[in-house]
Amino acid sequence: MQNHTNYGSSKSREASFDTEAFRDDLPRAVLRPNEYILLDGEWKFAVDAEDRGLVESWYVQHDFTRTANWPGSVEQHLAVSQNASASWQDKIVVWYERNFELPAQAAVTVDSDTILQLTFGACGYATMVWLNGHLLSTIEGDQVHTGEYTSFSYELEMLKPVNRLTVRVASSMDADIPRGKQESHVYKRGGIWYQTFTGAVRSVWLEKVERNRLRSRVGVVSIIEDNLVRFTLTTRIHDPGKYKIKLFIFPVESEELVAEDEFELVLEAGQKSQRLVVDLPDALLWSVESPNLYRLVAQLIDEEGAISEIETKFGLRKFEARGNKLYLNNKPIYLDGILYQPGNSTYHQIKKHLLAMKELGCNLVRIHIAGVDPRIYKLADKIGILLWVEVPSPHQSTFQSRENHRAELRRMVALIGTHPSVVIWSLYNEDWGVQDIAHNVETQQYIIEMYHFMQIAYPQFLVVDNDGWQHISLEGRLKSDLLTAHLYTPNLEDWKRMLDDLTEGKFEKVAAFPLVVGDPFFYRKQVPLIVSEWGGFGFKDYGGPQDDASRANQIALYKAELRKRDISGDVYTQATNIEDEKNGLIDPETGELNVPAGLLASRRE
Repeated sequence: MQNHTNYGSSKSREASFDTEAFRDDLPRAVLRPNEYILLDGEWKFAVDAEDRGLVESWYVQHDFTRTANWPGSVEQHLAVSQNASASWQDKIVVWYERNFELPAQAAVTVDSDTILQLTFGACGYATMVWLNGHLLSTIEGDQVHTGEYTSFSYELEMLKPVNRLTVRVASSMDADIPRGKQESHVYKRGGIWYQTFTGAVRSVWLEKVERNRLRSRVGVVSIIEDNLVRFTLTTRIHDPGKYKIKLFIFPVESEELVAEDEFELVLEAGQKSQRLVVDLPDALLWSVESPNLYRLVAQLIDEEGAISEIETKFGLRKFEARGNKLYLNNKPIYLDGILYQPGNSTYHQIKKHLLAMKELGCNLVRIHIAGVDPRIYKLADKIGILLWVEVPSPHQSTFQSRENHRAELRRMVALIGTHPSVVIWSLYNEDWGVQDIAHNVETQQYIIEMYHFMQIAYPQFLVVDNDGWQHISLEGRLKSDLLTAHLYTPNLEDWKRMLDDLTEGKFEKVAAFPLVVGDPFFYRKQVPLIVSEWGGFGFKDYGGPQDDASRANQIALYKAELRKRDISGDVYTQATNIEDEKNGLIDPETGELNVPAGLLASRRE
């Protein structure tokens, strides 16, 4: 196995990870018992300024004069190759190419029961791939893969001893593209908007997989009262027929089998998801204080025996809203949260950041409309911290932006459904991408549709429709599991008034926009109230304290006011500085705290 430099394990103050051995350094949640060839490193690189590469068949022959290291963003590669600013204003098209030799152990014969699979951890926004001059289609059948936050794979035909891989990546400032806080034609870089970070952003690898197999995705829903776990597995079948799926469950650090079950299936050719339920007697629950994990080994079996195997870790937990309270495993919980924008932080840095957030007293991290290395979820599972995940927002409200958002949501949630740490999903944030939410029926209907989809398909998560502003009410029922508000003020007396207005249901002026739109909504404590953004002290021209000691004092005063009111959680803005937004409590490089430990803990009885 090979390790990318960003993906190794670090040894520092995070003593709880000293014995951690991630046997798979790839950016995915599921392990496969096979070898892989990492194609990271130096690639040939070219900027296609006039978008002539397709017409001129660069995938057949092109004189590449530059190089770039994969993984790395287009912006980084432009900065290195041009010795200049990495910014681009409208659209960008770049090409990458490299040759690779096929090791003998990776060879596949005509009658083999294995296939070579090429996987991109993430690349985009629009990616096309050629092998030896031939255009490839993804397993889903796409010749152009759109999206830049999740992995996608290709099944390869017979390879040569030496092969040429060519990749075209195109992106633009198009506001229909889900991009979170990266700049666009609508929101320009500066202040709270960041530079684009696109292209070859995660590893690419080649591995031998089975023709008939379990894919690298597992959904987990637990019914803790009955000690039941519902797994959703995905099969990829080339040879239709009778199969079995066998599940084995172990404690995470033991080979002692605690449960097993077997299921007979008739599988057609293609890809299919299948739900399977297993009884797990005397199960230990996953929680913030005791993040107990189990290990699932799943096998696909044909008449000759086990032909495919995957392994993942999971935990049993129940997270729900009852009235205006939140419960984890049927026990009340207050969310002491912090906003987090990982940006282009390395895996090492993300680990340090998470541990520092827990040291601050946080039990929840809101990953703010960003696509991140999926191993962040593994880390959160292990250390015991809840995650609030969000789909990166498009920047305008159109039919196409909604379709792009739908596709990104479905891809992200399919790959994150394994993790007990993930408890909340936001569909949108502060109207970004749904600026017409108050009056456009199509926008409202789309959000309601996605809210109901998540409720049915992924009941293990709570769902927020439009975080912080303008939640949707239909016939007086909120189409969000939480009523969230973004409350910013550097003035303590204004802060008290805003909190009072929020808890008393005076929603018209408590935030920047009315808190609820659509049909009238009368708050009577039927949903939890969350102040999902507040603070931001230190941000330029915002007002309030600027130095760390004064910020810590102000935060303590604001936290004290939250504790006095019937609120179920809060999220401080934010964990680390990023570009112009300098309001972080944690050093982004070292992970050291700039304020006292425990500052964000609510200390509620």
